[in-house]
Amino acid sequence: MPDSTWPRRIVCLTEETTETLYLLGEGDRVVGISGYTVRPPEARTKPKVSAFINARFEKIDALKPDLILGFSDLQADIAAELIRRGYNVVVFNQRTISEILRMIRTVAALVGRPAAGEALADDLERGLERVRDSAAQLPRRPRVFFEEWDDPLISGICWVDELIEIAGGDPIFPQLRSASLAKDRIVSGDAVCAADPEIIIASWCGKAMKKRTIVERPGWRDTTAVQRDQIYEIKSTYILQPGPASLTEGVAQVHECIARSVQA
Repeated sequence: MPDSTWPRRIVCLTEETTETLYLLGEGDRVVGISGYTVRPPEARTKPKVSAFINARFEKIDALKPDLILGFSDLQADIAAELIRRGYNVVVFNQRTISEILRMIRTVAALVGRPAAGEALADDLERGLERVRDSAAQLPRRPRVFFEEWDDPLISGICWVDELIEIAGGDPIFPQLRSASLAKDRIVSGDAVCAADPEIIIASWCGKAMKKRTIVERPGWRDTTAVQRDQIYEIKSTYILQPGPASLTEGVAQVHECIARSVQA
């Protein structure tokens, strides 16, 4: 039973803090979740109180949370309303691997489990190093285009580019990684073709990737990735969730795509 000094009724407006709390062994404190939550499966039994840019405030009120956790400037309006309603709200803005690990340590501290948070973050870092070591054994580093959205074309956010590098690839638009807003990572189809990716990884948040859409874009049939049929999909819940999922299943899937491509 958690000490009453610490929050005991936590609402998580996005997936990554929910997964973090469960990995810390504190899933019983979570009383409300995002409707997009997938990990861990047992969390899906909790009341769903939000999407990403909207929330059901009356449902949150009914849960009587003593802490609400959110993510990104896109939830600023939700956070403001919750603060006006008198709640304790912490909104993270992690965009890099180091910031993700800091978020994990901070969440652990907020619930009185700093040592467990350090252990979890350290374990995730060791896992990334194992992937990095495995990637070092590959014969070469292929050029990778990570497609966060299809129309307009959006290149990968910072932590995704970092994971691609750890997994053994070279992102084709590294200069865009520091842009936190998707609108600042929009690229043209011509720019992708000019960079000639050897691998295309798509993760269209909220909808399935359609290979035909990619192949039939003007000029894309001439890219190495399309000619060699090196087009892959990774579900957004594994790679676009800036938390444990990306640092475990996400990077593992990226590494598998890269290894399969260079060994083909």
